[in-house]
Amino acid sequence: MPDKKTNGPANAVREEAEEFLTLDYNNLTSEALGEGKGLDQEDLNELKGLLNAAHKDVEARYKKGSLPFMDLPKSQDTPKAARKLAEMGRKKFENIVVLGIGGSALGTSAIFTALKPLNHNGLSTPKRSWPRLVVADNIDPEGFSAILEQLDLKTSFFNVISKSGATAETMSQFMIVYDQLRRTLGKSAIKDRLLITTDPENGVLRKIVDSEGFMSLPVPPGVGGRFSVLTAVGLAPLAMVGVNVTDLLAGAARAQEDARKPPPGNKAYAFAGLNYLLNVKKKKNALVMMPYSDALARVSDWFGQLWNESLGKATRLDGAPNPHAQTAYKAVGATDQHSQLQMYMEGTDEKTICFLGVENFRTQVNIPTIFKEHEELSYLGGHNLGELLNFERLGTARALTENGKANFGLILPKISTATVGYLIHTLEVATVASGSLYGINPLDQPGVELGKKFTYGLMGRTGFGEFRERYDKGFSNKKKYVVKTPPPAPVKKG
Repeated sequence: MPDKKTNGPANAVREEAEEFLTLDYNNLTSEALGEGKGLDQEDLNELKGLLNAAHKDVEARYKKGSLPFMDLPKSQDTPKAARKLAEMGRKKFENIVVLGIGGSALGTSAIFTALKPLNHNGLSTPKRSWPRLVVADNIDPEGFSAILEQLDLKTSFFNVISKSGATAETMSQFMIVYDQLRRTLGKSAIKDRLLITTDPENGVLRKIVDSEGFMSLPVPPGVGGRFSVLTAVGLAPLAMVGVNVTDLLAGAARAQEDARKPPPGNKAYAFAGLNYLLNVKKKKNALVMMPYSDALARVSDWFGQLWNESLGKATRLDGAPNPHAQTAYKAVGATDQHSQLQMYMEGTDEKTICFLGVENFRTQVNIPTIFKEHEELSYLGGHNLGELLNFERLGTARALTENGKANFGLILPKISTATVGYLIHTLEVATVASGSLYGINPLDQPGVELGKKFTYGLMGRTGFGEFRERYDKGFSNKKKYVVKTPPPAPVKKG
């Protein structure tokens, strides 16, 4: 564990769950940052009441059945189905391809990157005993065509994920893949190479499943995409590439058990409450999640959607304007010490840095004791890269603290299937608890719907013609305000 004396005042509070996760917020206090820059004892006393109220609200909603994602760690049917698919996939396929976007892709990518070797997809078959995982989460024509060109359709399995069945990006990919499979292998071969993960009763994908007889797994109706990684959305493709989904859910179940305990001994609520107070009292409206681990880098991508889409609401449930939650941003240590840290250190003061760290890396690479005659290099010899990376994290935290910049740590003792499950579920509960603190609905996303309607109108979807008209009207002067490079002057001859 990081030393309190090194990383903050000795009497500050640390919230711990042995073998799973530590939340260290020493460097958010005024004692560490300076008077007026951090949270003082009065703030922390206020936090207890806020968290108790949020906990009461979330528990009431959970007991009414309006937060079904909190029961996912106890699920039995989905892991069983995922393990069955995994055995089939391991024997028959080289590639598992996820067609999905947003919540249908980010969580799967985050857990896959955390738990499988970073070079998993590039390993040869003898060294890679499970299929590759490819997550096609965008519709860039160059990127998607490159994915398809690299695949042997005979040894590839496609998992189409869309709860609504109407996601334009994913459905376009599905139509392209369906057509290629039909043309290359014949329609009868599609059933063995396609899994549809969608709403159990509604939507066009469900109609296609029922009419074509495709393999299918359900997305629970009450679980939104950004909370769905512990459903079939994530568990099926992860199991098919060798992730132990039973252990993943066991870690999440421990997190759920801890999250239901009343504050203050509760990391999920502490994470929510500390960031809430920093925002409303200290105007820290940016939250930078900075993993010091390549394996955890995609966790910050997943968290960005979870936090921003859940908390970025214009109005509260009571109709009053929302003071706005923090916007989540991403950085990766130590890489971004060399690209973003200058702004964190001496730029505007609205940011809180969340260091996502690992105490014990799964692999150690020793730095050889050579070049002893060069003082600039000799101090590195005898250490290893894990030590260096963690000392860089601790040194950066100390430097930010001495400069009065808010920062805190979420520290895993190690990366394991259980600790990653614990981390994922803890951040999900923290997001819902934050919704209670702000008085908003963290489960909807009204702000993203208008852009979809304009897209439907531009693509000619029936019933959305008015949005095409609104688009054309709104951009009637678009040529007037376009900056273009003037053509080069003609070259004079002679």
